[in-house]
Amino acid sequence: MGVRPSTLLRFHDYLVRRKYRTLFSPRNRNKPGPKGPSQALIHAIVELKCRNPRLCYPRIALIISKTFGIEIDRNVVRRVLAKYYRPQSGGDGPSWLTFLGHMKDSLWSVDLFRCESITLKSHWVLVVMDQFTRRIIGFAVYAGDVNGVILCRMFNKAIAGETAPQYLSSDNDPLFEYHRWQANLRVLNINEIKTVPHVPVSHPFVERLIGTIRREFLDHIEFWNRFDLEGKLVEFQHYYNEERVHASLEGDTPVEVAEESVTSHAKFDDFQWQSHCRGLVQLPLAA
Repeated sequence: MGVRPSTLLRFHDYLVRRKYRTLFSPRNRNKPGPKGPSQALIHAIVELKCRNPRLCYPRIALIISKTFGIEIDRNVVRRVLAKYYRPQSGGDGPSWLTFLGHMKDSLWSVDLFRCESITLKSHWVLVVMDQFTRRIIGFAVYAGDVNGVILCRMFNKAIAGETAPQYLSSDNDPLFEYHRWQANLRVLNINEIKTVPHVPVSHPFVERLIGTIRREFLDHIEFWNRFDLEGKLVEFQHYYNEERVHASLEGDTPVEVAEESVTSHAKFDDFQWQSHCRGLVQLPLAA
């Protein structure tokens, strides 16, 4: 006989295990527990990341929550992108600074930063923001050296049409020590609050704003002259105030905080993409 007893025993053992596996295995072999995000949600997350490679996980989670009304953890976004997203180019989302506190409707911050045009001409940009709502009050641009008179003109232009605050926070830049600057604040009945010298974290709101402007906007565009830069900064101001979600505002925009408004949520099967800053940013919008 060509079959050994050991072969018959192994075959019998296999049949026994097969029998009990068939009898006692569950009919539904799906894994128990949460089923994970739906395909529509996965598609929205991946599409949002593809259109905006610089967005980080927390920002994407906030955008999804704000647009579709679905609370989603940033770690879920991270796992979805790790599995389904294939980046075309390297680009990390912006980091967030820990902020200290704010005074509602009474404290603004002001600061200056420099950028170069496509012809390598230096331009100074003055930015004013409301610390409570994180709203950009306005920009002013000047090509050339800034003195006390020019600084006052830039500030007055940036806040044109706005009611002046009770307090204004500025750093210890020598420009903010000019007699003309101090006199201008007295005329506007604004009390100036100075930050701690050589400690940028004591002026975190506007410092972070300038970093955001550079990382998310100026590092990705070119401009020809002052008028070109002013127009592009106005576009970024509208996007930043009205559309860009803020982690420090629990996913709201500065305008929503200022007006205490509520945004309607979109549906996965009925939404559209809206372009901002001339296509630099694309966000989902309720159709």
